Amino acid sequence: MNDAMPTAPPPFQAFFERERVAVLRLLVGMVGPQEAEDCFQEAFLRALRSWPPADAGERLGGWMLTIAHRVAIDRLRQHASVPLEVAAEPTAPPTPELAPDELWEAVRRLPPKQRGAVVLRLVLDQSHAQVAATLDCSEEAARRSYADGLAAIRRQVGDGTLEVTR
Repeated sequence: MNDAMPTAPPPFQAFFERERVAVLRLLVGMVGPQEAEDCFQEAFLRALRSWPPADAGERLGGWMLTIAHRVAIDRLRQHASVPLEVAAEPTAPPTPELAPDELWEAVRRLPPKQRGAVVLRLVLDQSHAQVAATLDCSEEAARRSYADGLAAIRRQVGDGTLEVTR
């Protein structure tokens, strides 16, 4: 009989378990469900290669989202002329009149920085400061990207029914 106490998971494994859902949600919002799986693996491989991050401190989650966002941007650049599949299951449509697939289609048409800001704010519920850190820009630029992204989505939807409370 082994009376040894169960050991804690290695630090990267615990980090992975803690951050994987947020990373996958960001990537699905950025590149779609098909591409998200590959980007997810690439993002965590990049993180593992530089583990442990010396400069991330207590901001490990933000560090990981920054890596994932950069992987998504790389993927979008690779497939710039190929339309990405629209996600089938967003968190919740902002209004009952707007179908979820229409919302995700509108999000996917945004430029990458606006798309990142919208997904980080609405899907991952991050503050503007967190969005700024992830997108590597000022908080003011993050706010502007978010506002511009929402305005573009409203224009795409056309009737102004998109209501977002943040």
